[in-house]
Formats: sequence, structure tokens, C-alpha cells
Amino acid sequence: MSVKLISINEFSATPKYQQLVNSILESIRFGRLKKGDTLPSINEVSYGFEISRITVEKGYNELRKRNFIAAHPGKGFFVINDQVEQDLKILLLFNKLSAHKKQIYDSLVAKLGNRAAIEFYIYNNDATQFCQLLENHKKGYSHYVIIPNFIEGDEQALKLINKLPKDQLIVIDKMLDGITGKFAAVYQPFEDDIFGALGEAWETLKKYNRMVLIFPENSYYPKDIMQGFINFCNSYEFNYKIINDIRKSKIRPGELYLNVMEDDLVKLLDMIPASGLKVGQDIGIISYNETPLKKFILNGITTISTDFSLMGEKAGELILNNKKEHTKNPFTIRLRASS
Repeated sequence: MSVKLISINEFSATPKYQQLVNSILESIRFGRLKKGDTLPSINEVSYGFEISRITVEKGYNELRKRNFIAAHPGKGFFVINDQVEQDLKILLLFNKLSAHKKQIYDSLVAKLGNRAAIEFYIYNNDATQFCQLLENHKKGYSHYVIIPNFIEGDEQALKLINKLPKDQLIVIDKMLDGITGKFAAVYQPFEDDIFGALGEAWETLKKYNRMVLIFPENSYYPKDIMQGFINFCNSYEFNYKIINDIRKSKIRPGELYLNVMEDDLVKLLDMIPASGLKVGQDIGIISYNETPLKKFILNGITTISTDFSLMGEKAGELILNNKKEHTKNPFTIRLRASS
């Protein structure tokens, strides 16, 4: 077998070993590789694609584990099984790569199992980059799974999204207004979510005299979060303030701070010791999106968050069951010592 039958894209976010696995399975499925055919050596693949031997070994070991290839001492690797049931090919477009997005990716991959080959790309909240990726990968997929979250340029992206076959489209995390037709979605209604979560914790939060939302300018986070925050404060007659940069503000007793960006949480935590104020008593902190570390910082930071693993799992279920329903993903508040 020539290395030309293998395809590895250095710009893809899909791990290279997984691209190697997917590429070989696709060649087997379409008859370009047959039972008994020899695979390129580890050195040949490593040299041809400028990837490490460890990466190639990991890909080949995955194929051996799944009983598609075998190794013969002195002869190399051979195809031993040509019955590939990988009937799904997914184009996955995420706005960014973060710990939360990785949870979505991992649970989606786990749910789809060996039935799917996934090509994964990051467009960095850039609508132009998103459109370029979609233009270059608009054919040959069974499903298109996208997170449509742009700093600007929604209309440009929307035109391309609406050209996709809607029975193959799954929108996750953020719903983009203007998508037509019947398509599947697992999403967060951001405005309602933050309103409901803060309302649930009202008895705990009402000891503070003002709530401060830290929402940076040009943030990729939906403005719906800000509107839900404003709606809550108005409905509960809670004094509030919205700031762009915590470092330009003074931390004051009686204030409850809500951050959406992880960087702003770090800045806030850095400022607290000099203030002499005690978190959970003099001031409060609520942080957007749960992470494992937030359970331990300052004896626990209160978070409001969706379940990202469940989001990926539900997206996988929609694909496997060929459903076109819209599902709101659960959103909860976890009260801890910081509030």
C-alpha cells in the first residue's frame, strides 16, 4: 500500500493518530484496501507525513485492537478484516478549543463509537474562517455538527449554513437565529438559563447589595447572558453593574461578582488579597462554566453551568436516531463557599 492512500490534515483538530485510523478504514470500506494488503511501515508513514513514530504506532495499535490489521514479524502490517461498519462521516466545527468543548467532543466521540469518522476543525470565533472551512468541506459527509458562535459576521455564516442539507445538520451549544428548515439541535437558551439559575439561588444571593457582571468587550460569549442577568436584577430589584475590565474597578464589600471569562476570574482572585475582604462573607463570586478546579479554589467557587458532556452525548443520540428535534441542555447552579 502506498502512503498516498492515507490522508492526514495538519490543520485539523482531530488527533493525527485518529486521522490515520479513519483514513485506513475509509480505504478498506471503499475497496481501495483489501484483505491481505500490506500497510506502509511505521517509518514510512512517520517520514511521509512528518509525524512521530509514537503517533503512527498509536494509530496502528488502535486498528489492531479493533481487529482490522495484524502484524507479522519481519513482514509488517496486513489488513485482516474488510468489513467496516463505519457508516457515518461527521464534519465537526467548533468555535474554540477549551476544556468545556473537549468534554463535548469526548462524549460525542464516545456515543458514536466505531460507527463514525470525525473530522474536527476550530474556527476561532471567526466567521470568515468558518465559511472557508465549510466551503472546503461541504461534500462527502453524512452529518455537519456545528457550534455557530461568532464575534461578528453572523449573516455571512448563516447563508452557508442554510445551504447545508438540514437533515444532516446538528447545531450544538448556541442556537443561531435565521437557520431555516427542520434540523437537530442541543442548545443553551442563555438568557433564560442565567435568569433561572440566579433566581434559584436568590435566598443565598440576597445578602449582597449589588451584583457586578464582568463581561469583556468583543467577547465571543452571547449577549443573551448579559440580557438574562439584567432581567434577573430588574425582576428581583437587585442593584447591579456591568463592567468590561475588573482591573479598572475597585472591589467593594457587599458586592457579588459574576465572571464569564476564565481570565477575569484569575484577575479577580489576584486582586482579592490586597482588598482585605473575605470571599463568601464580605464579597461573593459566581463563575460561569464548571471546571474541576473550581470545587477547590477558596473552599469552592459557586458556578453556573450547562452539562457539556451531556450535550455531546445528546448530539450523538440525535445522529444515531436520525431525529430532528431541538433539545434544551440542562443548566444548573452549584452553590459553594464563595457565595
